[in-house]
Amino acid sequence: MNAAAIWALIQKDARLYFANRLFALVTVLGLVAYAVIYFLLPATVDETLKVGLAIPEMPPALATALDDDAVVVKQFASAADLRAAVAASEVTVGFAFPPDLFDQLRQGARPTIELLLAPEVTPDFVSVYEAAARELSFNLAGQELPVTISEVILGPDLAGAQIAPRQRMLPLFAVLVLMVECLGLASLIAAEVEQGTIRALLVTPLTMRGLFVAKSLFGSLFAFAQAVMLLAVTGGLVQAPLLNLTALLIGSVLMTGVAFLIASLGRDLMSVMGWGMLALLIMALPTFTVLIPGLAADWVRLIPTHYLVDTIYRSLNFGAGWAEVGGNLLPLAASALLLLALGMAILQRRFA
Repeated sequence: MNAAAIWALIQKDARLYFANRLFALVTVLGLVAYAVIYFLLPATVDETLKVGLAIPEMPPALATALDDDAVVVKQFASAADLRAAVAASEVTVGFAFPPDLFDQLRQGARPTIELLLAPEVTPDFVSVYEAAARELSFNLAGQELPVTISEVILGPDLAGAQIAPRQRMLPLFAVLVLMVECLGLASLIAAEVEQGTIRALLVTPLTMRGLFVAKSLFGSLFAFAQAVMLLAVTGGLVQAPLLNLTALLIGSVLMTGVAFLIASLGRDLMSVMGWGMLALLIMALPTFTVLIPGLAADWVRLIPTHYLVDTIYRSLNFGAGWAEVGGNLLPLAASALLLLALGMAILQRRFA
């Protein structure tokens, strides 16, 4: 391989990339926008649970049980008032007891309490509040009131260790940076194939192997540099810097392989955009499991970016190190090499 030719080709690709005003603008504004959005997002979380009660009389034992700094209890005169408060998200969860609660108890009946949940409550927490309703009934009457309970296996209890919105979004921003550069590299390659530039380059002493090495180095290092810059500005390199840098570097190689595949499928800029958006949507799916944990499913592990997102997220927010998330790097690296080799093979057949 001719190192001088490879370096010249990398410089040429950089000039062509920034000659495209669309991708040059998206690259610069994207980095600035991600950093600005990160710092505008809340840096802390409110772990106070707002509970509403519509109850004829608050027994002292129940008031004592609810006396907690993490729980704010508000009493309402009627179930209708409580429903309005829950619908407006003034309280997160409401327990409406029947007005004739104690009369029913004296008559030997088993009254029913109504569980009211705010719109933003995720399905994962419904069973938790149902269990809380049953516990309230025990504290209130010394017996179980008829409350429907559905068994749900919950994830780890993160009470007291909630993740701030900006920290949840940071892995998404890092992956988005890699994705944008993937789309830019795919467009660059597709344009060179369409214009015959690549065939002209192969007439020179530059070999096919050298051509792919230059493209891979440019795409991977360019995307990697931007992702590192984003993490450096937002403080993401404070926790386990070597681990995060390694994950981002492998992730950059992965997205370069995806760029090769997109370029081999696209015939012009519009088709590259079409295939690129489809590929990037698939690659972005694992990030939503971080934002909305209830969406997590086993099949997400089939998407290579899952291992990148999981590594960065757990490292930044839970202090996970090589022992906890280092195993993610193996499937991530294997996927990166596979997609890179596959993209090279298909792209080579197109212009060979």
